Amino acid sequence: MIPAKGQKLKIESSSENLRLVERLIEDVCEIYNVNEDNYGNILIAVTEAVNNAIYHGNKGNPQKNVHIGFENEDKKIVFSVADEGQGFDYDSLPDPTDPNNIDKINGRGVFLMKHLADKVEFNHNGKEVQLTFNLN
Repeated sequence: MIPAKGQKLKIESSSENLRLVERLIEDVCEIYNVNEDNYGNILIAVTEAVNNAIYHGNKGNPQKNVHIGFENEDKKIVFSVADEGQGFDYDSLPDPTDPNNIDKINGRGVFLMKHLADKVEFNHNGKEVQLTFNLN
């Protein structure tokens, strides 16, 4: 599969479909000659976003889909991940590095995305996240 610019992938909310997302990331990174460090950051951040969409956004409902897309923009790759859930208040997530929150499951994925991507934007009340990675 050679992904076209702006290609979208739609998957059912099942962890079994993560392999399709991993393949898309692998193909995109190969086409745009992404170095190994950036590849690792992209792989972890995007699969974390998809996991969040499956389990938190769509509540694991296989009747709901996750939509993954990418754009190559002037030395950047922007991945978007959208779910069909209700959205969430992304500004009120607990800090997972706070010792009081070590046992809480909420906030770790967003924390990882913010530290691995060069830019993270939430849209549509948190139902979509855009992850930007600089390729320089």
